Amino acid sequence: MMTSRSISREPHGQLLPDLVSLTLFLQAIEARSLSKAAQRSHIALAAASRRIAVLEEHLGVLLLDRSSRGVKPTLAGRALAQHARQILQSVERLNADLSQHASGSKGWIRLHANTSAITQFLPAHLASFSAKYPDIRFELEEQRSIDIVRALARGLTDIGIIVKGPLTHGLETFSYRYDNLVAVVPKMHPIRARKIAFEQLLDCDFASLETSTSITQTLMKAASDANRPLRLRVHVWSFEAMCSMVQAGFGIGVLPAIAAKTYTNSLGLRTVALTDHWARREHVICVRELKRLPAHARHLVEHLTA
Repeated sequence: MMTSRSISREPHGQLLPDLVSLTLFLQAIEARSLSKAAQRSHIALAAASRRIAVLEEHLGVLLLDRSSRGVKPTLAGRALAQHARQILQSVERLNADLSQHASGSKGWIRLHANTSAITQFLPAHLASFSAKYPDIRFELEEQRSIDIVRALARGLTDIGIIVKGPLTHGLETFSYRYDNLVAVVPKMHPIRARKIAFEQLLDCDFASLETSTSITQTLMKAASDANRPLRLRVHVWSFEAMCSMVQAGFGIGVLPAIAAKTYTNSLGLRTVALTDHWARREHVICVRELKRLPAHARHLVEHLTA
């Protein structure tokens, strides 16, 4: 038998006590008064007393010893107070964390980009974005443009960066950056011009990226428009490998001018500008629907297009 009043020992539910009651309980302990706790919580004393009674009934233990001098916690009440403080602190952290997500200052962004964007522009732009939003993380994948569009359609990525073209049909696109394609040749190559039309290179062999990439597709179409074959001698998967093949004598390479600068001096190569209109390319940011992106992903689109 309990000295103050009996508490039901019947089986009780597994729901956690509500946060208002836990807060009220802690305030009663701190003030040593249930009436003062009720005032702080802006509820009537009868309602506060009922909340504590329901809490005790739910937990099956007496939590407060009441007397004319006020209230003080029982041993069970002290144990609950310790856990209640941890619970309420966790809730505060949760609210702060979710508030950061809602404001777009925290979260994960899935981003797929083509080789050209990653090689030329993206690292510096992501770095400046991270300086502004240090709690946002990236899941960045280097993919071909056609695979980026497929990933967007399947919801496997939030944002894609590709070369503007027919692949972007049905997507929302935003201009990102421009680049210029150049031919890369050994320094002693017989072509000495600083600028040249692509058609004048079609007697040469080519070292290229694999055929589904936007650059190789562009070269194949340009050769077809000139009613000439494109003499692809070797396919590789990166700009670095392409330049190594050019150095080794497997043919001419075509890649963006900024990317070419990374390899020309170290490999003994030089660049020749292409005069064709298609040699200037626009890279675009693609999303399925901008307004449906999380706030932090929208912030990244705004940053990249600024």
